[in-house]
Amino acid sequence: MLLKMQNVTIHYGKAVALENVSLEVPEGGIVSIIGANGAGKSTILKALSGLIPIISGEIFFANRRIDGLNTFDIVKMGLVQIPEGRRLFPYLTVLNNLKLGACLRRDKAGVEKDLKEVYDCFPILRERRNQNAGTLSGGEQQMLAIGRSLMSAPKLLAMDEPSLALSPKMVQSLVPVIKHIHSKGVAILLVEQNVPLALKVSQQSYALQVGKIILSGPTESFKNNEIVKKAYLGG
Repeated sequence: MLLKMQNVTIHYGKAVALENVSLEVPEGGIVSIIGANGAGKSTILKALSGLIPIISGEIFFANRRIDGLNTFDIVKMGLVQIPEGRRLFPYLTVLNNLKLGACLRRDKAGVEKDLKEVYDCFPILRERRNQNAGTLSGGEQQMLAIGRSLMSAPKLLAMDEPSLALSPKMVQSLVPVIKHIHSKGVAILLVEQNVPLALKVSQQSYALQVGKIILSGPTESFKNNEIVKKAYLGG
């Protein structure tokens, strides 16, 4: 198992943000976490990236315990996150944003190869490589955020609400992008409020509600589940 979170509890002050949450991402898998705003989805990703401490439980990545490690070391191991809101450097060019994604790498030939692959996947980024990131459209900024993360050569890519603030057409364009990344052998942990998108691309799913996992299993089982239909699909 590439990623394993076991009985993790996290507090924000006196409030419980996550309570005994356990989840797994296999090598080369696509796993989704669905839930409403405020359910604790982003808190899970922050914990995985070492951005917030856990109260109890354990997190393992590539057979190494990572809770307590700093973010720098976690990224270096290959666990890379695309944060909600993209968090680009708006006054830097597209190319410089992409290069920052590879700042921990020393394999120059590999970096150049990955840059070409990012441009092949998102041709608009090649066209706009000398343009400041802040001048891109929302969809183009999301492409850049994904491209920057791929420049880190991730083993696991954690995507936090990639469909946020995108048009329906752009949301649908994420499906082949996610599948393409997966085809390269990268495992994906997708956090989404857009449940139809999450269920369309993932193999395993978890439903999170008020900091607790209320349902987990193969994604196919979610599509006809009455809880999922009523809570997330308008059934």
